[in-house]
Amino acid sequence: MATDTQTDTAAAQQLFQSFDAMEGLPFPAPATAVATPTQRRPLPGETLVRAVWPGFLVAATIALASTWLSTHYTAPVMLFALLFGMAFHFLHEEGRCIAGIEFSSKAILRLGVALLGARITAAQILGLGVMPIATVIVGVTSTIGLGWLASKAFGQSRSFGVLSGGAVGICGASAALAVASVLPRNADSERDTILTVVTVTALSTLAMILYPLFATAIGLDHVRAGIFLGGTIHDVAQVVGAGYTISPQTGDIATYVKLLRVTMLLPVVFTVAFIASRAAGAGAAAGPKPPVPMFLLGFAALVALNSFGLLAKPATDAANEVSRWCLVTAIAALGMKTSFKALVAVGWRPVALMVLETLWIGGLVLAAVLLFH
Repeated sequence: MATDTQTDTAAAQQLFQSFDAMEGLPFPAPATAVATPTQRRPLPGETLVRAVWPGFLVAATIALASTWLSTHYTAPVMLFALLFGMAFHFLHEEGRCIAGIEFSSKAILRLGVALLGARITAAQILGLGVMPIATVIVGVTSTIGLGWLASKAFGQSRSFGVLSGGAVGICGASAALAVASVLPRNADSERDTILTVVTVTALSTLAMILYPLFATAIGLDHVRAGIFLGGTIHDVAQVVGAGYTISPQTGDIATYVKLLRVTMLLPVVFTVAFIASRAAGAGAAAGPKPPVPMFLLGFAALVALNSFGLLAKPATDAANEVSRWCLVTAIAALGMKTSFKALVAVGWRPVALMVLETLWIGGLVLAAVLLFH
């Protein structure tokens, strides 16, 4: 099972290697250290801390510098963190910082998003109406359908169309890995999954930079901008970064709408698994069930507590401050993970398909925001 210290590409490779091992193919087991009587038994969590602290320290330092610059020059802290992180991309290519960068962009991000629930109430969510929910459902399902229909025109398999549509429509790399785990396997399965992870991450990073500028240029207010950003950008991290670049209100709404898209992961994966199993025959083995995102449950729990007035103001203030630092640190790590060189190497056809899917969901959500809100 993938961990928060692995790269997304390594997680995709491990996914297919684990399938090979289950099929009885030779796959070497990882070497384990043999404890000697003189060795000290590590404390709980000590191994993880030793692995992640160099990369986490770099990300936290970039977050601190970005916050200082944002305060003194009145510019978006998320944009500073992203650009500074991209300048240190070489640290993610090899060396001791990789595990900490991955940990910061995943585990620290999820903690920050979960703590955002302490600043949102059910009244604020209900005030948005049913339009965001309907937009999310239509956007996700139609994007996957578009990928399936258009895949042949771009020289790709139907499976790649579903895989890329799910990644674009739901939550980026996480959705790509979940959908890949239940799709029928072929000789190109691993390549397609890795390609989708790399491309959707790069496109989402571009959207994080460009979409706030676009939303401001066409005059969207904070509410409509939040719905647009949360309903279109692929990964949770970039949605948070883009939303809070405009305003705290936009960031809150964008996060809520994005988490609605994340909840679509379970029904989509189960539906794809059911269809794939039926297509392969009644005896086909079902793929592994994706786990329920715990940060989503944490977010919902804090929203419920805050809605009933069970969180004191000092607690909400502390949660908001910790969340802010977590999110800026995660965006800095995300910048260090961004490699446009890797995107250029994959060829134009699959990238063009994912760009089409991105434009589709972007246009659909924008139309819904302008016409129905």
